Parts: sequence; C-alpha cells; structure tokens
Amino acid sequence: MSKFGDPMRGLTVFISDIRACKSKEAERKRINKELGNIRSKFKNNKLDGYQKKKYVCKLVFIFLLGKEVDFGYQEAVNLLSSVKFSEKQIGYLFVSVMIGEGNDLLQLIHQAIKHDLESRNPIFISLAMQCIANVASRDMADQLGKEIPPLMVSHDTTPGVKQTASLCLLRLLRANPKALSIDQYASKMFQLLNDRHLGVVTSVCSLLEELAHLNPIGFSDCVSTCVTRLSRLVASSHSDLQDYSYYFVPAPWLCVKLMKLLQCFDIPDDAIVRTRLTEALDAILNRAQEPTKSKKVQHSNAKNAVLFESINLILHFDGDRSLQVRACNLLGGYLTHKETNMRYLALESLSHLASSELSHEAVKKHQDTVVKALSTERDVSVRQKAIDLLYAMCDHTNAETIVSEMLLYLEKADYSVRETLVLKVAILAEKYAQDYAWYVDTILKLIRLAGDYVSEEVWYRIIQIVVNKQSVQGYAAKTCFEALQAPACHENMIKVGGYILGEFGNLIAGDERSSPMIQFQLLHSKFHLCSIPTRAILLSTYMKFINLFPEIKPQIQQVLSADNQARNADAELQQRAMEYLKLSSIASSDVLATVLEEMPPFPDRDSTLLSKLLKTAPWTAKLHEGG
Repeated sequence: MSKFGDPMRGLTVFISDIRACKSKEAERKRINKELGNIRSKFKNNKLDGYQKKKYVCKLVFIFLLGKEVDFGYQEAVNLLSSVKFSEKQIGYLFVSVMIGEGNDLLQLIHQAIKHDLESRNPIFISLAMQCIANVASRDMADQLGKEIPPLMVSHDTTPGVKQTASLCLLRLLRANPKALSIDQYASKMFQLLNDRHLGVVTSVCSLLEELAHLNPIGFSDCVSTCVTRLSRLVASSHSDLQDYSYYFVPAPWLCVKLMKLLQCFDIPDDAIVRTRLTEALDAILNRAQEPTKSKKVQHSNAKNAVLFESINLILHFDGDRSLQVRACNLLGGYLTHKETNMRYLALESLSHLASSELSHEAVKKHQDTVVKALSTERDVSVRQKAIDLLYAMCDHTNAETIVSEMLLYLEKADYSVRETLVLKVAILAEKYAQDYAWYVDTILKLIRLAGDYVSEEVWYRIIQIVVNKQSVQGYAAKTCFEALQAPACHENMIKVGGYILGEFGNLIAGDERSSPMIQFQLLHSKFHLCSIPTRAILLSTYMKFINLFPEIKPQIQQVLSADNQARNADAELQQRAMEYLKLSSIASSDVLATVLEEMPPFPDRDSTLLSKLLKTAPWTAKLHEGG
C-alpha cells in the first residue's frame, strides 16, 4: 500500500499500545519510549511531509493525555507551509491545541496563516480561519482580524468561505469585542441576508446578532432586510429556500435566527416594514394551527421552535393586541400537552404575556388550568412555572383566589422553592389587599405553614402595615392572640404576636378571654422556648404591658427581677431586664406613658420584599415591577 493511502498505521499502533497498558507506569514508559523515538527522528532532517505529519499527530495525542511536550513545535509549524491538505490540516491542529500566547513561533504562524488567507484555495482559507477562531487570542485578532471581513463580503469567495468567515468573526468578537472594527462592512453584511445559501445567511445572522448587542444603532438598518427575508420564508407560497425544508417546515432554524436578530432592535418606524412583520408573525401563528404534516418528533420540534420564537418577538415589540391575544389562545392549548417540555414552555411564555397590559386579560382565561397543574403536574420545574404564571396573572380581581391556591400548594411544595413562594404570596397579599384583615390572615397563615422560610422582611412588613393602618389594629391583636394559643407556635409568630400585643393588646383586653394577665401569661409561656433576639422583643412587650395594664405590674416586675434574668449570660438580655425593672420602679405613670407610648406610624416606603425576590428569583420578580 502506498504510504499516502496508509492511515498513519504507526499512530494507530501507538494509540493501541497506550490503551493496552495495565498501569500508569507502563503507560509512562511507552510514552517516554515514543518521545525518544520522535525526538531522534526530528533530528534527522530527511523526513518527508507524511512522516512529519505522523509524528506531529503522536505529539498532539501525547499532549492530550496530559503529558508535557517540549519539542516538535518547529516541525509542526513547517507543516503549515505544505501544499497538501492533510499535512496542513495537522499543522493547524497542532497550532490550535498546543500553541499559546507568548510562543516564539507566533510570528511565523501569523505569516503562514496570512499566506493561506491570501491564497485562492478555499480549503486553505477555511483552515486558516478555523485556526484563528480556535485560538482567538488578542494578538491574532489584532494582526489577522482585518483580513477576514473582506473574505466574507467578497463576490469571489465561495459560500463555504463566507460562512466560515462569519463564524470566525463571531468567535473573535466574543473573545475580544474591542479588538475588531467592522462597522464599515455593515451594508455588505446586510446584503448577505439575501444570499441563496442557507449556511451563509444563518452564520451572518449569528454575527449580526452579536454586533447588534454591541452597537444596536449602527446595525439597525438590517431590520428591513430581515423582515423581508422572514416574510418570504413563512409566506404560504414559501418560494424562498425551497430546498431547505426540514420535515415540512421551511428553513426553521433560519426563521428562528432572523427573529432573534429582530429582537435586538426596537419596533420598526417604517409602517410598511411594520405591516410586513405583522403579516409574517400572523402567518406563523396560522401555520401553528394547521394539522400536523408528520407524526415525527422532528416536525413538531421545528414547528414549535418557530412558534415560540415568534411569540418572543411579539412580546419584544409589545404593541399588537390581536397578535398577543392569539398567542395566548394558542399557548393555552399547550398547557395540557402530553410533552412536559411543551407545557413548561407554554407556562413560561404565558408568564411573559401576563406582564403585558395588552394580553393580561387573555392570559387570565387559563387560570383554572394553571391552578389544576399545581396538583396534577409531576414535574417540579413545571409546577414552579405554574406558580410564576399565577404570580404574573394576579390582579385585584383574582388575588384572593390565587393567594389561597398558593397557600394550599405551599403545604406540599418542595423545600427548595418555599422561600421564593412565601415572598410571592407576601407581595401579592400586600399589593392587592382590599381588606387588610385578609392580609393579616394571609401572612399569619404563611408563618404557620412555612415559618422557617418567612424572612425578616416579611414579618417586619406586617408590623409596619398594622402600625400604619388603625382600622386593622384590633383585628390583628385578636388574631395574633388566637394564633399564639396553638400548642406548637413558630418563633416568627411569637415575634409578630409579641410586638403587636405590646402595642395594641389593650384593644382586646376588655374580653375576659384575653385579659391583660392572660395575654402576659400566654406570651411568657413561650419565653423559655425562644432565641435571644425573640426574648429581647418579649421583654420589651412586658414593659409595654406595665404602661398599658398597671394592674399586672407586680407580676411583670417579678419576672424581670428573677434570678435567671439578673444573672443571664447574655449581656443584652441582662441589661434590658435590669433597666426595665429600674424604670418601672422609679418612674411615675406619666413618665412611663411618655417613654412607652404607642409607636408612631412608620414613614411610607416601598416594600423591600420585591428587592428580596429579585435576589432569589430575578426573572419572576420583574413580572410585577412597576405593576
């Protein structure tokens, strides 16, 4: 067999030997033996291109095994000058894998790459650009980056070279955004969007999307061309790119890329372009309602990919009520789809639509289906998306229903999502409370069901609202008193109850079932179970009771003067108890009334709950921002 037809048998044998090694030591000896052989061969300058290629391949394999290779670099770089594809390919493979910044041979490599970029051979040009993209160093971008845009827009280059050039520029932009300046080629890149080769258009779309993120104004002129191409692809006749139909869906991935690119810009100012875009999106929605042309999963995947990306584009422009309502109705059918992924995507898209004023009411029509998913859906991620959608569709008309369903779900929700769920319930209960008694009931139920997941921000907020809303103070005191009578009471409930009874316990003291002494005994029965910060709150509540209910002053002073308080190991509790005892002993009733008067209303401020949710679940927090 000719040595040029031999698939480097020596490399194959070496790899087989390495795989057959029984120990690390055997592998090390075999590698060292091969390195010695290669080193001696390279010292013989009579090697032909085939032999150099074979030995360089062995060095790359050894390097990929994690072994250090400190020779053979010059021989590998020499392969770049070969006129044979197989040898040049191995040379570029070596450079891509083993040459780093600061290597002494970089200048030679740059010269070889530049020589190939200037050649007329499209295969060599592509190899050179693939190497640039794989290395993507700042130095390479500076020296060779300017050679690539002309290849992409030239009429003389082949579609394969244009495609490779686009992707090479994309890689360089992602690695070093400031290393390239190709704005001057913008108009010619826009023309490539009309190219008849699918690979060229797809790669240019990816490049333009990256450029649009960096400079949206400078590349906004491509919108009209994008809309025109999209319109041709989705039209009923779809005469464009007829050869690129994927399971009866014309060029689905190009449609997706065109719509992703359009989402980088604002809605078109030109009325004609805007109308054409609306018609294209309308055509996509119409096609989604057509009977399926194939039962294969590839067909449904391609069709759904185009549909969901079109819904993302409709949401991005957020200006056409009819399109958004149609999208809502379509997505409603996916809520009961047999595929879990489809249900997940439908819930996610509906959550976005619910945050738009134009489609909010249309989304609410699916409330019962979404609520049902909380109890029937087996996938936890889908249930979480259902919660996100309920949170997004909530308003004054359905808040009580949605909050009650969330509370029911809270009892069986995964522990990993309970904190986020508690925050959402607290935000909705405060935002849409038409009766603050309902708000108090909701937050206390939250504490009872998931007290460990109720953050300080939640119970701080209920205290602020009760203090500021005089109409609910008596109800809050009565409800907290009843909640504290439970045998097992969460510490957060004790904090809230202690604070509210200390401020407004007098409002329920007329009932013999909640007399001052009973309130004090109830709170003190929890004292020994609490942490130090909660005990500090209760001591302050006791002092407030001395002012509100002078008749139980002796009993409270007895608690404050008890040995376990006077000798408490915690300095804060000890100091608090002693100072409160002294103040109650020497101060007159007028002084006590002044010092311990009811807390004034808190200043009006935005709730911190939304910012807390923004940290734990950034995406869902935005669904109610500014709402």
